[in-house]
Amino acid sequence: MIYPYVVTLRNNNRRLIDTISILMLIVSVLLFLRELALSADRKIIYFIVPLIIALIVGKNIYQQKKGKAVNYQTALLIAGTAWIAMPFLNWLAIPFLLMGLIEKQAKFPLEVGFSDDKVVINSLIRRRYSWTEFNNVMLRDDLLTLDFKNNRLFQRETVDEESDVEVDDFNEYCEERMKSESLKLKG
Repeated sequence: MIYPYVVTLRNNNRRLIDTISILMLIVSVLLFLRELALSADRKIIYFIVPLIIALIVGKNIYQQKKGKAVNYQTALLIAGTAWIAMPFLNWLAIPFLLMGLIEKQAKFPLEVGFSDDKVVINSLIRRRYSWTEFNNVMLRDDLLTLDFKNNRLFQRETVDEESDVEVDDFNEYCEERMKSESLKLKG
């Protein structure tokens, strides 16, 4: 669907997601190396997997210091697969594989699309709202505010982008949509 207005919101969870990913990977590396040292069969997987994970994490930390966006998806998927082969705590493969699958998507900036009949928040789970569910929708000072009729308030900072959209035009569009939908309900 094509939206007349799309507002991109700042995603403040990137650092938290990276930190959790790194901690999960460090714990995995330590446990894989422990298994290598204590295991009688000394599988090569317990040496190669920590080496690959360490290289990926090191490269990502270096790239992050240069200001580039990074993701740990590959390392998490490798660690999750390796957890399947571990003689203990095999169930840890599940959170690693799930985190690896959603990590990249969770870091994308949120987008809110505004059409004539609905407002759509595009996150991991897409949420749709009709205009009748809002008391007010406003964009001011790089802050998007969605004031719901059920006393819920959604406020997020927008991404600083060069935009062709005028804030006044956007606010006027939202006000017209809310008035039009409330007139449809009354009439």
